[in-house]
Amino acid sequence: MSDTNRRHLLMGTATALAATGFATTASAQSLVAGPDNWATMNRAQRDSAYNNSAAVTDSAKIVDGWTKDSAKLRERFASLVDIPYGPKPRNKWDLFPASERSAPCLVHIHGGYWQTRSRENFSCMLEGVLAAGFSAAMPGYTLAPDATLIEIVDEVRHALDWLAAEGPSRGIAGPVILSGWSAGGHLCAMTLDHPSVRAGLAISGIYELGPLRDTYLNDKLHLTDEEVTTLSPLRLAPVNKPLALGYGTGELPPLVENSRTFQAYRANHHEAGALIPVPRANHFTVYDQLRSQDGVLAQAVFALARSVRS
Repeated sequence: MSDTNRRHLLMGTATALAATGFATTASAQSLVAGPDNWATMNRAQRDSAYNNSAAVTDSAKIVDGWTKDSAKLRERFASLVDIPYGPKPRNKWDLFPASERSAPCLVHIHGGYWQTRSRENFSCMLEGVLAAGFSAAMPGYTLAPDATLIEIVDEVRHALDWLAAEGPSRGIAGPVILSGWSAGGHLCAMTLDHPSVRAGLAISGIYELGPLRDTYLNDKLHLTDEEVTTLSPLRLAPVNKPLALGYGTGELPPLVENSRTFQAYRANHHEAGALIPVPRANHFTVYDQLRSQDGVLAQAVFALARSVRS
């Protein structure tokens, strides 16, 4: 993208956010431009601004540990993993029902910038809620470039349709708390309006897609103007359900700004949901606070479940 077109994109994104009242002019410009002058950055600098794996030097080792631990949990529920909800290879659920079928269920959507990783990497993040007597479930979805972002969001909606219809016969009939990390945080925000969902917890998500078109992420996403406009939660009317937003204070600045601006936007529209900064956590270690039953993000899930049952 040329410098002229890049500046036009960034100005348009910031103006769109501010003009609709979703964010102040200053916060909109900060979200789009980041801590430096985005429009004058070269491609490598723009890529680095969103490259969580490169920012955390041991991220590959961390994910490898998650995958090994997740395999142990999935083995315990071997008859309830890899359950198809649609025709594509990744259209599958992993289900982890509690002993009480009416227990609240945490549905967690995995991350990977919509183009990497799978539910098999993340099952261990459900350990804390399972220990507290919750059910849990994790859907897979087709990755870019084999699916557009519009198609990915539709797949998650279809997965939630399936769980609402078929979950009770598999031991999951309680209220659904939807959650997600990174790209999954975005997908959580986009599908919070599903009729089966009572509340949500989005962790370290992207809620304004515009700048991604100018980074390596778009090599596979191929985001269109329509997708940026209709799939950026910061450009949409707020969903009238509780949505807590968590992030690590040690994350890359655009990730921090996405969560803070989105929570401010929702608060300005009188929508419920706490902002949960996790001190010193990076994009990967923030997950520890969901995995542990005593973690601040797991506690947020429990609070959301109490709020929708009261």
